[in-house]
Amino acid sequence: MLYVGVDLGTSAVKLLLMEADGTIRNIVSKEYPLFLPHPGWSEQNPEDWLEKTLEGLQELTRGYDSQQIAGIGVGGQMHGLVTLDDQDRPIRPAILWNDGRSEEETRYLNEEVGKKKLSEYTANIAFAGFTAPKILWMKKNEPENFKRIAKIMLPKDYVVYKLTGMFCTDMSDASGMLLMDVKNRRWSQEMIEICQITEQMLPKLCESYEVAGTLRPQMAEKAGLTEKVKVVAGAGDNAAAAVGTGTVGDGMCNISLGTSGTIFISSKEFGVDPYNALHAFAHADGNYHLMGCMLSAASCNKWWMDEIIGTADYAGEQAKITKLGENKVFFLPYLMGERSPHNNPNARGTFIGLTMDSTRADMTQAVLEGVAFAIRDSFEVAKSLGIQIERTKICGGGAKSPLWKKMIANILNVKVDVIESEEGPALGGAMLAAVANGEYTSVEEAAEKIVKVIDTVEPEPELAAKYEEKYRKFAKIYPTVKELFGEII
Repeated sequence: MLYVGVDLGTSAVKLLLMEADGTIRNIVSKEYPLFLPHPGWSEQNPEDWLEKTLEGLQELTRGYDSQQIAGIGVGGQMHGLVTLDDQDRPIRPAILWNDGRSEEETRYLNEEVGKKKLSEYTANIAFAGFTAPKILWMKKNEPENFKRIAKIMLPKDYVVYKLTGMFCTDMSDASGMLLMDVKNRRWSQEMIEICQITEQMLPKLCESYEVAGTLRPQMAEKAGLTEKVKVVAGAGDNAAAAVGTGTVGDGMCNISLGTSGTIFISSKEFGVDPYNALHAFAHADGNYHLMGCMLSAASCNKWWMDEIIGTADYAGEQAKITKLGENKVFFLPYLMGERSPHNNPNARGTFIGLTMDSTRADMTQAVLEGVAFAIRDSFEVAKSLGIQIERTKICGGGAKSPLWKKMIANILNVKVDVIESEEGPALGGAMLAAVANGEYTSVEEAAEKIVKVIDTVEPEPELAAKYEEKYRKFAKIYPTVKELFGEII
């Protein structure tokens, strides 16, 4: 049988067709627009996600026997607020994960409700990207729209709802809403009350590998599939990527270099960072994970290459970088503000250390290194909790760069395992669909049999020592300039 994985990203939806043994047969990507109506705001139309997903399903499965396609698993961008009225129509454009408009509401939750209470209720504190502050923003700034809310959901859940008619979400994605009691895997009644919504507005909670439903007739027809296709609850993009990289079970680590950047540590036991610098979320394997998330990762390099120096020759620019660990230029990669570990929506991208002899290659190198240093910031928090990490998987668009992988290995001083497929979230979605259809007894078994490590990038002691010194300098920059960010925006 064949399984479809869907990765509902910020710029495009990527679809993957997988055989039961993990062999990838086809990959399709469909772009849709992103709207930035004000500085720091980020929106999309939910209808665009569905339209492009259906187009992608048709293209992905063309030439294959539709009777052989047994399941669909959707992974997607987390934290976004999708609101529907009583006619199931989107009330307004979705407010996305990287939207920073709810700074005031985030401050209210952290300071007036209190971080201690939030951590008790949800295992996390408030971040501007999370869903609950967005709900409070909508209540204050769009009261008429707020009154019309019948359903609240996350981006991938909108697609699942439209495909199946089932109003549900999964534990991993729901963990990032600040509405879920993560430890007990249920909605938090305290947060529901704080946001002045009802539990009926929230979707049913499922495990990622549970079947949400089968395709509705009209959706099956539009997708070119049969009504028998099972759609699973799916997962947040980072949890789906973790499944796709085999980061399941206990003590595994994955770094994602996508639009955003994450460090993801899986655990069979529930645990909370006492300082809440790392997120404590449910995992798609039925267990838990700690996660650090930076808002701009590979998108920093894309910005630098596309918008600033104006070239599509990414590899050519990186080929000019020859001396690692010696760059005197530093870059703070906070182009959309920052989440882990600083939790500062006002933070901004910053170059420091420029001189008259600084070159284009130095600045390109600083961008790549800055992202790796910022990932290490979260890595340091994990180490402070007693978590020992000696190796990590890596995925995302940035993982295609040999140079960037080398930087990661040496800046973090860990072994970096490269897996056969770089299609983390989409592959993870397909694997969840395979588990739901009984191809595997568990997510861990699917990961063990499907995910293959094909290369390992080893840290080099001399270079790691150079980068250790560089990181100590990088770590001093943000505390020095953070007060300035609030004044200049």
